[in-house]
Amino acid sequence: MSTTPSQETVEQTKQQIRTLINEIAELSRSDSPSEEYFPAVLKRIVDALAAVGGAIWLLDDEGQLKLSYQINVNQELLEEDNEDAHKHAKLLTRLFSRRQSELVPANSTLGEDQSEGNPTNYLLVTAPLSGGRQPAGLVEVFQRPNSAPNIQKGYQRFLDQMAGLIGEWLKGHTLQKVSDRQLMWQQADHFARLVHDNLELRDTAFTIANEGRQLIGCDRVSVAMKKGRKCKVEAISGQDSIENRSNIVTALNTLATRVVSAGESLWYDGSVEDLPPQLEEAIEDYVDLSHGRTIAVLPIRRPETVVEADVQAKEMVQREDLSKREIIGALIVEQIESQVPPDQLRSRCDLVYEHAARALNNSMEHTDLFLMPVWRALGRAMWLFKGSAFPKTMAVLSLITVGLLAMFLIEIDHDLEANGSLEPIVQQQVFAHLDGTVAEVLVDHGDEVDAGEILIRLENPDLQIRLASLEGQLRETNEQLLAFDRLSNLRRMDPIEESRLRYQIQEYNVRKMSLEAQRKLLLAQQAELLIKSPIDGIIVTWDLKKLLRQRPVVTGQMLVSVADPTKDFELKLLMPEKRMKWLDEGFKISKGQPLDVDFIMLNKPSENYTGKLFQDNIQERAELDATDGAIVKMRVAPDSMEGISRLAGAQVRADVTCGRRSAATVWFHEVVEWVQANVLF
Repeated sequence: MSTTPSQETVEQTKQQIRTLINEIAELSRSDSPSEEYFPAVLKRIVDALAAVGGAIWLLDDEGQLKLSYQINVNQELLEEDNEDAHKHAKLLTRLFSRRQSELVPANSTLGEDQSEGNPTNYLLVTAPLSGGRQPAGLVEVFQRPNSAPNIQKGYQRFLDQMAGLIGEWLKGHTLQKVSDRQLMWQQADHFARLVHDNLELRDTAFTIANEGRQLIGCDRVSVAMKKGRKCKVEAISGQDSIENRSNIVTALNTLATRVVSAGESLWYDGSVEDLPPQLEEAIEDYVDLSHGRTIAVLPIRRPETVVEADVQAKEMVQREDLSKREIIGALIVEQIESQVPPDQLRSRCDLVYEHAARALNNSMEHTDLFLMPVWRALGRAMWLFKGSAFPKTMAVLSLITVGLLAMFLIEIDHDLEANGSLEPIVQQQVFAHLDGTVAEVLVDHGDEVDAGEILIRLENPDLQIRLASLEGQLRETNEQLLAFDRLSNLRRMDPIEESRLRYQIQEYNVRKMSLEAQRKLLLAQQAELLIKSPIDGIIVTWDLKKLLRQRPVVTGQMLVSVADPTKDFELKLLMPEKRMKWLDEGFKISKGQPLDVDFIMLNKPSENYTGKLFQDNIQERAELDATDGAIVKMRVAPDSMEGISRLAGAQVRADVTCGRRSAATVWFHEVVEWVQANVLF
């Protein structure tokens, strides 16, 4: 009865070990990263052997064994200054060099000087790890020492088998690292070829930003160039254009400027404790806008160029302090959501930085060459003079040469263009003679009126009050004179009293004369409130009633225009002052004779009309026009009014012919004058 449970326990234990072995084998065939694989595998090995603990040691880049993961390893074995740790490290080195699984008893020592051994109270079970042809590390298990020799041999065989599975994973992991490294070098080669392919500074900056972001594996890369004491962002990955007025670009410019001024690289990972105040402020302002987790700002220094065979110069450049080199810009790398490890991020940034520094330096030197845009344009045009394109190019150049000669040899009419309007010769503008308010507008646009006909009636309340007051004073004066007359006829008066009465009558007569004169003047002013037409004609002011109704007017204000459309019309042209030189020369050529004028009506542009411009009809002074600038007014008499609509104020466009000159002068004289006035002066 006691044997059956013991057999079941053994079977259960074997089944658990088989399960753990299968799990280890499955993990070894997976692509799990080392951070997940080593803990999972070592825990299952320790559980399968019912051991106290274990550790996995791998070779580092310097060929030394380095702890990758451990379970329940005594802390003293991990301290660098501990004697037991030194013994244990030397033991591991010896076991690794033998390349075979071994058992090391507890508290044992090896070597002639007893400087290596197992300082623990546990049996060490070790097995080498192979990642291919070369050994890659060592796995050790801390097992209880009181087991039988055959069981310890079983531990050794089991661990040797598990080391083989771990070796298979290491081999695959190594191949994956080699593949990733090869892919990385392919990307680096692609980046190098693209970044050095163009010598245009802006194109180079955009290539660095966009291709550098893919090579680094970050979220955003920006390139800022130093201009004076400040930095300006020239390219941001993923953006075709940059809005320099945006808050985030302004903050990035400020951050790059301050880092470049400090001259040291800035690596921000969320902490600003060790940063100077000016950098702390700049990085916090930018992070608030960009939400970056990791930000690197690397000042780009101008690289030194040396001859390939000059070994001494190379050594001097390598020994030279990099801080002495000129800073030409900054490389800004940002991680927002990406998860590139810090060591890998720095190494990739260094790779991008080296190529970016040389590419930007070459682009700047190329761009700064004297007349580089001209040389570049000439270089691009050289294909026109090669191969089958040469005859076509010469034919085109010949045609251009003939055209240029024709422009200077063939003379054409020199016409000066001017804008203007068609106005009747007999036209009067009516003005307000007094201040007042428009009480009534009796006519409107297009109405025919006679000379003396009332057009507008104004009101002046102050004038009416003054007239009414004057009328009252005049009545009172007349009544007083009548009273004096009746008094003198009723009774006889002594001489003194008669003399006084005569004086009063004289005084009131003088007052009456003054009041009547004032009344006459006020009546005349009142009559001027009636605005009358000065001539026979029609009203040409548009929408007169709407324009003036109930509006206050002041003395001298123009109220209405009256024109006689039955009489002749004339053109009133506004010639730009800058063209008067050619107009004067035209009169000299014609020896004072009138100049021919061709004009069109804008309301009927298909018909051409002619006229004459006399020298006496040109204003002697220039004026400033709100539309055409400095102008000189002139009047042109049409040769005939036949076909011309008699519409006062109709807009016209006229060409004044001022002689014949070469086609080049006629077409380009204004361009030459502009250059003389704005460039050469």
